[in-house]
Order: sequence, then C-alpha cells, then structure tokens
Amino acid sequence: MSDRAYDTDFLVIGSGFGGSVAALRLAEKGYRVTVLEQGRHWRPQDLPATNWDFGRWLWRPELGWRGFFSLRFFRHVVVLHGNAVGGGSITYANTLLVPPESVWRQGSWAGLDAWDRVMPAHYAEAERMLGVTVNQRPAAADERLRAMAAATGVADTWHLTRVGVFFGDESAPGDCDHPDPYFGGEGPPRRSCTGCGGCMVGCRVGAKNTLDRNYLHLAQRRGAVLHAQTRVTRIVPLPAPDGRADTTGRHGYTVHAVCSSDGRKRAVRWTARAVVCAAGSLGTQALLMEARRRGDLPHLSSALGHHVRTNAESLIGVRWPGCTEDLSRGVAIGSAIRLDAYTTVEATRYPAGSDAMALLSTVMGRDGSRLGWAGALLRGLLTAPGATVRLLRPRGWARESMILLCMQTLDGTLTLEWRRPWWWPFQYRLRSRGAPLPHRIPVAEDFARRAAAATGGVPMASLPEVLFHIPMTAHCLGGAVMAATPRDGVCDRWQRAFGQHNLYLVDGSVIGANLGVNPSLTITALAERAMQRIAPVAAQRWDAIGEPIAAY
Repeated sequence: MSDRAYDTDFLVIGSGFGGSVAALRLAEKGYRVTVLEQGRHWRPQDLPATNWDFGRWLWRPELGWRGFFSLRFFRHVVVLHGNAVGGGSITYANTLLVPPESVWRQGSWAGLDAWDRVMPAHYAEAERMLGVTVNQRPAAADERLRAMAAATGVADTWHLTRVGVFFGDESAPGDCDHPDPYFGGEGPPRRSCTGCGGCMVGCRVGAKNTLDRNYLHLAQRRGAVLHAQTRVTRIVPLPAPDGRADTTGRHGYTVHAVCSSDGRKRAVRWTARAVVCAAGSLGTQALLMEARRRGDLPHLSSALGHHVRTNAESLIGVRWPGCTEDLSRGVAIGSAIRLDAYTTVEATRYPAGSDAMALLSTVMGRDGSRLGWAGALLRGLLTAPGATVRLLRPRGWARESMILLCMQTLDGTLTLEWRRPWWWPFQYRLRSRGAPLPHRIPVAEDFARRAAAATGGVPMASLPEVLFHIPMTAHCLGGAVMAATPRDGVCDRWQRAFGQHNLYLVDGSVIGANLGVNPSLTITALAERAMQRIAPVAAQRWDAIGEPIAAY
C-alpha cells in the first residue's frame, strides 16, 4: 500500500440510515471519516410550519426549493424520499420495524448468511441507537383504525407501532426538556413528544430520534467531519503511485463534488482510501451509473439498476368530511393492522394545516380503473354534492383524513437505466423500464371501502395510481442488490461492490427482497453488520491490495 497522503480514510456519501451508521462506526475504529450530504442541516426552528411552505418542504433545487422532501416521477412509479443532514430521518414517519423472517429466504440475498441467527443482534443494536419504543401517544386516528379493523374482521391484528420517538416519562406531559436520555450524556438534550402529528413535516419539538441526534451526533464527537449542501458528481479511482492508470480503486479514490453551503456553487474534491456510497437507492444508482458511463468505474456489475423494488406499496385512505375529531394528532404512524399474511396497513397522518398532499388524492373508484373512478366521482357529485366537494378540497384534509400506507411482501421489480430522455437530451437521468408494476392492492382497497362504509367515511385513492396506473412508494429499494455473484447483484454479502476495491454500498440500494414493512431499521441493521466486519485502524491494517483488514 502506498504511503501517499489522503485527505481522509473513508469518505461517506450520504448521511441517511446507512451513511450515519458508517460514519460513527468507522470513526469509533479510529479512521478519519468525511461525510458529504447534498441536503442542508435542519434545526427545529427552521422547519416549515406546514407542507404548504413548498420552498422549505420540497426538494426542487432547480426551482430554488431546498426543503427535505422529494417526489421523483418515473414512468413506472412515483418515489417519495428525503434530502437532508440525517437523510430520510428528517421526513420519515419514525416507524422502525423488523420484517418477517421469510424475506431473508427470498430474493438475491437468500443463502448469503445465516440471517436468522446473525441479524437479531444487529436489529437490537439499531433499535438501541435509534431509541425504538412502542408508541405512547395513541390518538383519535389510531382508535378509528381499531374500529375499522373490528368492522372488517381483523380486530385481533391491530397494534401500536414501534417508533423512534422520545416520549419522556410516562407521568410527565409532552414538550418537557430532558437531559440526554440515550447515551449517558454524550447525546443532545431532548424535548418530549407532544403528539402534534408533525413528524413528516419535520419535528419542530425535537422529540423525533433523527440521525443528527444519535449516529451523526456521536460520529462528529468522535472526529467525523460533515459537509452539508455538498453534492457528489464523480467518483474516480486514483492511479498507482508510479502514475500508471488503475481503475480498480485499490489505491483509493478522488471524489468530486459541488458545494453550495454559502449560496455559491464551487467545485471541491477529496482523496480517500475508501468510499462508502450511501446516497439512498436512487442516489447511489445514479452516481454509479454515471461513473460507469464515463469509464471511471468500468468494473461495476451489469446488474446495476436491476431488481429495483417499491416494497409493493399503495397509498390510499379514508376521509370523513366535517369530522369533529382531529385525526392529525399523534405520531405520524401510530398503529397498524394486518389484512393477511402478506399485507400490512398503517394509519398515517400529517399535522393540522399540512393539507398539501390532498393535491395527490381523490375519490376511490370501484375497480381501480379510470372509468370506475370517473363514475364514482360523478355519482358523488350528483347524490351528495356538498360532501363530495368537501372531500376534494384541500382545506381540512389533514384533520379529517387517514392515509392508509399499504405494504406487501409479495415480490415485483423494475429496472432503472441511465440515459438522456427525449424531452431533455442535455442531461442523463434515471429512467424506468420494464413491465408495469401493480398500481393497486385489491385487498387493501376492499378494506378501505368496507371500513369507510362502516364508519361514515369516503375511501380515497392516489391520483397517479388512478389516472396513470402508477403506484406511489416512500420506500424505493434495490438497484445495487447484495448477491453471491456479479451476475446477480452489484455487491457481495459484506456490501463491497463487485469489481472495485474499497467501495462499499451501505443504503437501501442493497436490499435484496421486498420487506413488507418500513425499511429504515433494516438498512440500519445491515449497515451495523457491514461496518462491524472492518477492523479498527492500526499500523499495517490495510492489506496488500489496499483493502481494510476484516475484523473476522
């Protein structure tokens, strides 16, 4: 290994559930760690009051909107994800669940490890770090979901969710200050949850266990350096010390980026012994595809972009126009039910006044077809015009509605490509191809209709699903999946990229099967497992081909 000077040992791209874990665990092992994040750092007082504040809520930098919530529109799916220091933890719904054991026997990662024996310890550590506990702020929407479950014959499956929220003492009211309750004083002071429902618009109380309050906070205390508003553009292998070209990465990498933290764009770069790509499924795929196109990382697997999954999701709901109860109270996802062995439904909410998502919702048709939707809408306008108009108007949507986040473990994949669209040939973009994904979950729609009828509500569907037959997902997974060989995936069982040295993939892109539950805890646990294998830094701890020595 060369004695050349590097700016950092490990450069981590992205600060979400994979990148934050990598930053802390590598810093604890004594490595110099640099973290680059394209989003900004959010303080509670800077967060938007409602999601109508598009400039501070939505991530659309081409429009000058630099919020933390992004909607990506593809031919086959609409993807919702986060951009911020702390990644999706700033805007996600706190729900941290262990998937059924069956998922480890499916997909590209089946047989790569004794998952049922290995993963429980990593899940337990992830839960400890993220402060996972049972929801202690059940509210009206949760009781309503319980009533809906009883009305449809699945009452015994209703349960409160496990969430990453600080609730304080059981006897104390919300919004109380507390010294660090998790890390023996090393963490920041906390304020307890008030049940305001604002988790997905950013927790203005400070009760949400976002990554900047645990993994990232501790990583920085141990010397990791974080650069916000810094977007990576290239990952280029360094040449050999004698100047000969080497595209394998055994001598490290130069990482190019654009920093806009001071309002001006400027090019920056770092040299690193190793790179951890943790930019989220879409971000990691885009970076790696561009690197392969340019010839920077020519040895990457041809499986890149394949096996992309949406967690088999559908976003539907029920609205009760004129409801006197405030259904926006509680935590973002406070309770859930199971409709069958494959299908989970979670009661999801936005805070009062955050009605912007109403723009993506509409009445639910009978059969999921456009004609069925048009018929249902016309019938409503003719038979109950007042209620139908109230149903469609955004005002009051968050207080009167319950989003039903439906997820299945049933598999289905699509492929993403890196190409120039015909309507904008000046820039490469991720584009989806393949057979259409199912745009509806009939068993969930049937539940919504029956439950709405039993409780006096009106079932809702998502406009993209109804008008364009395109499903929506908050959990885009895969695209650089873990597998036994480069023919079947992009990284090995330790999340090292096939064909490249010193390149780790540590985010949702490696997920090898549909989880059927919110994936954040699984991404965290897998990152814990991958980083545990890297030995602490010491003299001669990099082997003959420049890789860090394994701890076991």
